[in-house]
Amino acid sequence: MPSPKTKTMMNHSELAEALRALNLQHTADELDDFLARATKSRFSPQALLEELARAELRERERRGLERRLRNARLGRFKPIADFDWNWPTHIDRDAVERALSTDFVRRADNLVLAAAQGLGKTTIARNIGHQAVLNGYSVAFVEASRLILDLASQEGARALERRLRHYARPALLCIDEIGYLSLDARAADLLFEVVSRRYERKSIVMTTNLAFADWPTVFPNASCVTALIDRLTHHADIIAIKGESYRRREAQERKTRDADRASDK
Repeated sequence: MPSPKTKTMMNHSELAEALRALNLQHTADELDDFLARATKSRFSPQALLEELARAELRERERRGLERRLRNARLGRFKPIADFDWNWPTHIDRDAVERALSTDFVRRADNLVLAAAQGLGKTTIARNIGHQAVLNGYSVAFVEASRLILDLASQEGARALERRLRHYARPALLCIDEIGYLSLDARAADLLFEVVSRRYERKSIVMTTNLAFADWPTVFPNASCVTALIDRLTHHADIIAIKGESYRRREAQERKTRDADRASDK
């Protein structure tokens, strides 16, 4: 009878490489600390495996959050905790706070934030996107002009299809600033295609400075505007914000402060 093979214990480097081969990167990188903690606490075999599993899951959650934040491209924004709710003359704060819970993303509903320039609709949209990332959703934030330029610049049907799939993929797509530029029928068709691919499947947050009745002025020669609005608003909350521009107020306050300092000299 052949004698059983003798099992040799891995050295530290071999164990770390084996853990990496099993995609347990965090445990491999923190192996010294992990072994010291296990020895000090006298982990049982089951406790050892539980601690390893918890550490790896925490690390994967952390990496996943970093990846989702990076892919969302939210940029810098003022936290909603610093938002001046008293500045707009009209805003449905309860509706905004419901949107910040991101339950609408789970339902694949949409949200439209309609306001004149400088009333915080983009800040609110970025905060909703950020909260969705924290809640585990994939998010993409893009200005309407950049989205349309990206799609219109694709050469060939195959390249366009790839980019359309890109915008259809995230659980939440934030499209910012519809209405600031006049767009042609081709641009309207591309935006309609994005909205249609997400219709009743994935959520959209859209910001606009125009009432829907004025959208034909943005797409003056497009035949799909009515269908676009219909799909966007079918399962949507529409939050209108009214008042004077917050940025204009800040500019006026700076001007007043500068004048006061100049008069003190």
